[in-house]
Amino acid sequence: MSIPKISTFGELKAAGYKSKSIKDELRDNLIEKLKHQEVTFQGVHGYENTVIPELERAILSKHNINLLGLRGQAKTRLARLMVNLLDDYIPVVEGSEINDDPFLPISRYAKELISVKGDDTPISWLAKEDRFSEKLATPDVTVADIIGDVDPIKAANLKLSYADDRVIHYGMIPRANRCIFVINELPDLQARIQVALFNILQEGDIQIRGFKLRLPLDIQFVFTANPEDYTNRGSIVTPLKDRIGSQIITHYPIDLETAKRITAQEAKLSSVQSDLVQIPDLAKDILEQIVFEARDNPYIDAKSGVSARLSITALENLVSTAERRVLLSGDKKTQVRLSDFLGIIPAITGKVELVYEGEQEGASVVAFNLIGDAIQELFPLYFPKIEKLEKQNEETPYDAIVSWFFNSKEGFELLDDLNETDYRKALEQIEPLTELIEKYQPKLSKAEQYFVKEFVLWGLVQFKKLNKYRYTEGIQFKDPYGSYISGL
Repeated sequence: MSIPKISTFGELKAAGYKSKSIKDELRDNLIEKLKHQEVTFQGVHGYENTVIPELERAILSKHNINLLGLRGQAKTRLARLMVNLLDDYIPVVEGSEINDDPFLPISRYAKELISVKGDDTPISWLAKEDRFSEKLATPDVTVADIIGDVDPIKAANLKLSYADDRVIHYGMIPRANRCIFVINELPDLQARIQVALFNILQEGDIQIRGFKLRLPLDIQFVFTANPEDYTNRGSIVTPLKDRIGSQIITHYPIDLETAKRITAQEAKLSSVQSDLVQIPDLAKDILEQIVFEARDNPYIDAKSGVSARLSITALENLVSTAERRVLLSGDKKTQVRLSDFLGIIPAITGKVELVYEGEQEGASVVAFNLIGDAIQELFPLYFPKIEKLEKQNEETPYDAIVSWFFNSKEGFELLDDLNETDYRKALEQIEPLTELIEKYQPKLSKAEQYFVKEFVLWGLVQFKKLNKYRYTEGIQFKDPYGSYISGL
């Protein structure tokens, strides 16, 4: 069927076009994708065995859907990707405000036009990209916004009485007829507005001022909601909840690899940054582990959630920190350093909600500690585990490093803005550090070794083998016991 050549209702019928509801359309196209084992929701990672199968079952059941989950769990993205399950184009009665199906017209305008022109009724085509409407639920949303209202200007221009239904100005929902309509953060919608959705969902009635219109709107509703909102800002009223066919629970990534895929896909890094800054795999693991630690941290409100956007913006900050250092030093290229992670603290503090105890600690302190917690969690995956209680005189792989710091009265300083040459020379001073890495991580490239050297130092601090002091221009590492003895 050549769409551009079909411009009248008669031509459409002659072409054998069969009309179907949007829910049948979604269902039929999903069935075809499943039969051919195609990816139904491209670019969504970590939901392959949990959320996506439930969403597919809801579509097959022709249900309206509520996606329930914490912030940053791809709820809106899933709703938007449902557009890919629609037909490329659908025919509508030309000039219709509510996308009337020429075979099943529901508006007065379309019915009168078809009754007058019959097969000569002009037809236009609506692309699937234009069949998506979205509304963020806010307290100021009115029934007029989403359902409609009487338009006095239209009544005056057409010289119509307010009793004539042609004076109605349709709201967002009627205008989304034959489309996917998404209401984000549904609990934020006032109860009286939620009540206005009842008949639309079930009976197909809409009520505008004194008018009660039978408009069997053909809409696929998708709602999103945050569990926190049920207690903090509002709730989904029970009768409306009863009319939503499927409620699907979303979740955060459950492993580092999935989280890394999401971050790499979503981070907005320029080609210049990608060429200028190399990111070791261990740095990517630490970045994601910071987010995992944040979700379990007692100072951070778990009910509020820690969005996947934290790791995305943190990666952008991390690369920008290294980029800024290169621009200042004059080096041609660089690799992310562990000290660069201090540059992601603003990305963390802006993305987490602290409980009372966290507020007392301070957002920056909590964020700084998360970096250390992530390093402590990953450290045993790369080097021998450090026991909290070690036997007296028992040798450990870290004794030589600790001894080096014990013999160094001034400790070891690592400035934030060192150029590549000075940075490497500084770390090469600690010879036992090189020996440890060559023994336990022999496959690392020369460049990666320097990042891992910093990683070992931070790890030894976390396990109380060394002390770390942060000052304006960098970090100083010291032996805790040597510092104590020298101070006596």
